[in-house]
Amino acid sequence: MDFRGKKILVCGMAKSGISAAMLVNSLGADVTLQDIKKKEDMDDVSYIENAGIKIYDGKNPDAIIADMDLVVVSPGIPTSLSFFEVAEKSGVRIISEVELSYFVTPCPIIAITGTNGKTTTTALTGGIIKKKYPKAAVVGNIGVPYSGKVKRLSEDDYVVAEISSFQLETAYEFHPHISAVLNITPDHLDRHKTVENYMHMKEKVFANQTSNDFVILNYDDEATRKMAEKTDAKTFFFSSSKSIDEGIYLKENDIIVKWGTFNEKVVSVNDLKVLGMHNYENVMAAVAISLCAGVCMKDIVSTLKEFGGVEHRIEFVKTVDGVDYYNDSKGTNTDAAIRGIMAMQKPCVLIGGGYDKGSEYDEWVEKFDGRVKHLVLIGKTAEKIENCCKMHSFNKISKCETFEEAVNLCRTLAVNGDCVLLSPACASWDMFKSYEQRGDIFKEIVRAF
Repeated sequence: MDFRGKKILVCGMAKSGISAAMLVNSLGADVTLQDIKKKEDMDDVSYIENAGIKIYDGKNPDAIIADMDLVVVSPGIPTSLSFFEVAEKSGVRIISEVELSYFVTPCPIIAITGTNGKTTTTALTGGIIKKKYPKAAVVGNIGVPYSGKVKRLSEDDYVVAEISSFQLETAYEFHPHISAVLNITPDHLDRHKTVENYMHMKEKVFANQTSNDFVILNYDDEATRKMAEKTDAKTFFFSSSKSIDEGIYLKENDIIVKWGTFNEKVVSVNDLKVLGMHNYENVMAAVAISLCAGVCMKDIVSTLKEFGGVEHRIEFVKTVDGVDYYNDSKGTNTDAAIRGIMAMQKPCVLIGGGYDKGSEYDEWVEKFDGRVKHLVLIGKTAEKIENCCKMHSFNKISKCETFEEAVNLCRTLAVNGDCVLLSPACASWDMFKSYEQRGDIFKEIVRAF
């Protein structure tokens, strides 16, 4: 796509929006960067204006949409805003930052999506892929804007991208060579409204793939298993519960691959540094992706044994007075939070609650029995979760007004041989800028004990 001389509006002045604006500006476009916040409420933006990018601040862009040739939206912007309708009536195309980056990408793309495990799988896959493609870019929802890395890539490189449903919502031509859908559980229903809509967003990751491409799917998840019927790509299944005829699976403590010329043990889970069945599934997905990308088994195995997990996902912080503290701030939905609880090997004092994404908490609370000795609640969902707990006869609950109060209360509740787990089952936006900030503050408080 030729961007020279095109009038392009980029909506959203967070990391991906600024990165997208800089990209199309460098490609010769006439760029306007918009945000609902006023300039005086932002960090210094002079470097953006000095690059020749106009800033449209303090309001939605309804009044200027019709003058644009293309609009690029950041993932945090919901498609329900009125300017999407204005754009449609004006015949102006709206795409995501991921779609924009795809148009400029010269090399094959790996796209990893699903409800949970995306960041861990992307980080691990990126580490493996770099053994063969040292300049590979690991980007996307993992926290590195895709558009900020794309110009340095050549046709001999690779992109490994974590892709969210928000990013796929306004992607139409996006075509990765290898895609993966790790699992599907209800999430982001405040935006997508129904599980069916949410699932459709995830399916867009392989919508443009052909028989020359690959898709990796979770055999144990009925929703993802059925996706094999909806794609022309070659399907590679992984399973943690069943020995499958073709794919990769867990048998007792061994990960085994049966695919093409491979029929061998990859690694024992006892040789891995990451904990929990969910992480073994992430490992299997990463192995499948890497084999499809042509990485040799020796490089795959060596990276698996080195990989220590990702920040904010069941991250060990510190042991204080015989109590282990774990930061699982990335457990922003019930399925992820269940995985956090299940990975704990000791009685658990759990911090939960936060921003309400429209989730139900019954399945999460049902896992407390025999694992969670006390629940400390924060945020807007505290009362909703408390009511759910009482319906399931779990009454060991405290509520705290501040996050620091909650962490300090956990210290008094936990005894030698326990663990304290921050795994909120909720987003962070009611009290924090991001789950990363929530996790960082948790670690700061614990490390100061």
